[in-house]
Amino acid sequence: MIKTLLFLALIAAAAWGLGILMETPGSLAVEWFGYHIDTSPLVGCAFILATAVVLGLVWSLIRFLFNIPSFMALARRARGRERGVEALSRGIVAAGAGDLQRARRASQEAKRHLPEEPLTLLLEAQTAQLAGDRARAEEAFRAMSLRADTKLLGLRGLHAESLRRGDQEAAHALALQAQDTRPLSWTGQAVFDRYTATKDWEAAQRCVAQNIRAKIVDPETARRQRAVLETAIAMDVEQTDPVRAIKLLRAALQKEPALTPAAVLLGRLLSRKGDLRAASKLLETVYARAPHPELARAYLEVRSGDSAADRLSRAKALARCAPEHPESAMLVAVAAIGAREFTLARKSMAPLVASGQRPTARMCVIMAELEDREHDAQGLVREWLSRASRAPRDAMWFADGHWSKHWAPISPVTGKLDAYVWAEPQEELTGPVEDPPPAFAASTLNGAAPTSLQGPSDTPQPPSAAAPPAPPAADAPAKAGEPASAQRHSPQPVVFPLASPPDDPGPKPKPVGAAAPARMF
Repeated sequence: MIKTLLFLALIAAAAWGLGILMETPGSLAVEWFGYHIDTSPLVGCAFILATAVVLGLVWSLIRFLFNIPSFMALARRARGRERGVEALSRGIVAAGAGDLQRARRASQEAKRHLPEEPLTLLLEAQTAQLAGDRARAEEAFRAMSLRADTKLLGLRGLHAESLRRGDQEAAHALALQAQDTRPLSWTGQAVFDRYTATKDWEAAQRCVAQNIRAKIVDPETARRQRAVLETAIAMDVEQTDPVRAIKLLRAALQKEPALTPAAVLLGRLLSRKGDLRAASKLLETVYARAPHPELARAYLEVRSGDSAADRLSRAKALARCAPEHPESAMLVAVAAIGAREFTLARKSMAPLVASGQRPTARMCVIMAELEDREHDAQGLVREWLSRASRAPRDAMWFADGHWSKHWAPISPVTGKLDAYVWAEPQEELTGPVEDPPPAFAASTLNGAAPTSLQGPSDTPQPPSAAAPPAPPAADAPAKAGEPASAQRHSPQPVVFPLASPPDDPGPKPKPVGAAAPARMF
C-alpha cells in the first residue's frame, strides 16, 4: 500500500513539473558550431534527456563489447561448477551404495571441476574408505581439518581412522582438539569414554560437567554418570580415606537412591565405623526399593558375631521391607536353616518350589541344604542338586556379553561406564554344550547366591556369543568321539520332590558324639 502511494506521488510530482514547464513563458537559444537554435524550455529539457539516454546506451554497448571475454569465462566456470555438483551427487550416492568404480570416477571429476569444494574432499575420503585405502582417507581428512569450515568433520574422520587402527592415544588427542573447538555429542562421549577406560575418574567428572554446560547430555544421564563415578572413586579410597568414601557414597545415593553397589559399600563402611543403626537403616531403605542379594548379605554382616537366632531376626526384619519378593523368602529360609528353624524355612520356600513353579538353581540348592540339615535325606539332596544343574540360572551382573558375581564401574572389555546390569542369563533349550556341568558349592548362610566351581568368577569370562551367555548347564555326557560343538541339550522332565524316593533309605541313625554333616551352604 505504501509503495503504491509513493508511485502515485511521483507521477503527480512529474505531472506538476511538466505543467510548470509548459506554462512558463520564455525561450531557449543555443549557438553551436555555427548553428543557432531557438526553442522552448520544454523542448530543450526533452532534448537534453534524450541525449543522456543515447550516451548511456552507447557506453553500455562499449562496456559489453570489452567484457565479452569475462562473460565467456564466467559462463565456462558456471558450466564446470554445474558438472562438478552433478558429479558430487553421483559420487555420494555411489559411495553410499558401495559402488566403488562409479564413486571413484565421480570423485575424480568433482576434483577437476570443484577442487576447493569441501564436499569434494569428503567424497574423496569416502571413496578411499570404500576402497580400503586408509592412508588416502587420512590424507583427505587431514586436509579437511586444516580448513575452518570443515575442521570438525576432518577431526572426526581422523578420530574414526585412529580408532580403526587401534591408536587410542591419537584418537583421544583428536577428540580433545575437537572438544576444544566446539563441544559436540561425539566429542564429549569420546573424551568421557577414554577417561573412564583409563579409570581417570576425576577427569571424567570434569568432562561430565563440561558436557552439561554444552547441553550435549541430558540431566538424567549426567546424574547417573556422576553417581557411578562417585561410587568408583569411593571404591578406590575406601581403605585409605574412608571418610571421603562415605561422603562420596552418600552423594551418589542422593542422585541414584537404588544404586545397589553404592548402598552395599556405604553400609559396610558405616558398620566398620561403628554406626550400625545408620547402616541398617540405609540398607533397609535401598532394599525396599530394589531387593538384591548383595544388600541382604551386607545387612546380615552389619553386626559381626551374631548368633544364628540373631541373624534370623535380622533376616525377618529385612524381609518385611519387601515381603512379596522371592529374595526375601530365600533370605529368611537360609537364616532359618542356620538357626535350625526348619519349619519356617519350608514355609518360606514353599511358594517358590510349589507344583507349577520352576525354581532357580539357588532355590534348588537351598532345598537340598534343607533336606540335608533336617533329615539327612541323601536321595532328596541328590535330586535337588540334579534339579539345580538343570534349573534356570539366577540373576547376575552382565556387561558386554560377560557375566560376573561382582559389580564394577566399567566394562572389563570396552571400558564403558555403568555397563553392568543385574539380569537373569538367557536360557538355551537346545544348543552346543561348550563347558562341563557345574558342581555347585554352597554358602548361602549369609544370603549369597550359590556359585559353581566353573561359574561366575571375580573376573568376567569371555562370551561364547553376542548375547550375554548363560552359566553352563548340566546335560547327559557326550558320546565317545562326538565333538563338543555337536553336543545338544536334551529336554529334561520337570522333577518334583518325592515323599520317599526309591533310593532314599531315610534318615540313618548317628552314633553318639558323631560329627555333624558337612554344610553345603
